Amino acid sequence: MNAEGLVEVVLPGKVEPEGLRIRHGAVPAPGPGQVLVRMEATGISFAEQQMRRGRYYDQPPFPFVPGYDLVGTVAATGEGVDAGLAGVRVAALTKTGGWASHVLLDAADVVPVPDGIGAAEAETLVVNGITAWQMLHRTARVRRGQTVLVLGANGGVGSVLVQLAHAAGANVIGTASARHHDALRELGVHPVDHRTEDVPARVRELVPSGVDAVFDHVGGAGIVDSWRLLAPGGTLVSYGTAATRDDEGSKQWPVLKLLGRVWLWNALPNRRRAHFFNLWAGRSLNKNRFRSRLRADLTQVFAALERGDVSPRIAAQLPLARVAEALRLAESGTVAGKVVLTP
Repeated sequence: MNAEGLVEVVLPGKVEPEGLRIRHGAVPAPGPGQVLVRMEATGISFAEQQMRRGRYYDQPPFPFVPGYDLVGTVAATGEGVDAGLAGVRVAALTKTGGWASHVLLDAADVVPVPDGIGAAEAETLVVNGITAWQMLHRTARVRRGQTVLVLGANGGVGSVLVQLAHAAGANVIGTASARHHDALRELGVHPVDHRTEDVPARVRELVPSGVDAVFDHVGGAGIVDSWRLLAPGGTLVSYGTAATRDDEGSKQWPVLKLLGRVWLWNALPNRRRAHFFNLWAGRSLNKNRFRSRLRADLTQVFAALERGDVSPRIAAQLPLARVAEALRLAESGTVAGKVVLTP
């Protein structure tokens, strides 16, 4: 095993994709309570696009290994870990560290991947699937017959979210460029072109009384339109600040501004609610509860894949050595689904 060698991608600072470095080393051994996972698929999320610009809210100091999630096979187990885990394909949220050929993880943080689901397929549904599932079912609690608006319906989270919403019996409106509209219609989505149409006006035309939930990853000034599009009793779920990805200055300010808006809107005497979704909320307060919920939700997402409620959206697969090319592609805005990295 150790003869394979460790290969990992290092983000040394604020760099263009070509500034990422490949580092080689020895494969580490798992300690007590840990497993060593041989990575089979990891991915490029919006988080890494922000991190290379130094714009992710709580990213670690440079240099570090990015990689928000991964799927792989347990290659070795540490003391106190069930030896039967060896050889099992698992998925895990990592936040950082996933862009590596081998990754050490706490055994309690890995979730078995059902037989018959490929590594790249599963990878598209780890952080994207958990995020979509929790926002839909835990935060907005969307019910059959309701109407929801998903911004960026062709993206990594958006493409999973619209499928889960459709499977839950919701009517789905999704924003995307015109080239993605046919694919969205096939998923049961009513598409709106955010480049050429007045999105608030078009949504009001489709649903004069307002929508029951808006899922907004864009943030910025447009978040006000998302709030105003809600019907009485509706829920706004803000889960990103894509509008400020290329801005300069404080990386905390866009998030703090959003949190301030959410607090103010919820303080108003109205029947609508606003949330800023944080996938990691509660982990530091109750790690076991966080792990249990994550495991339950990812298991639900994999079950949805097995039922055919969700189909994996793989935009491209490239090896770690071509990470710069992969990151460029993910940032281009021209692909649907997730760019996956392999060893």
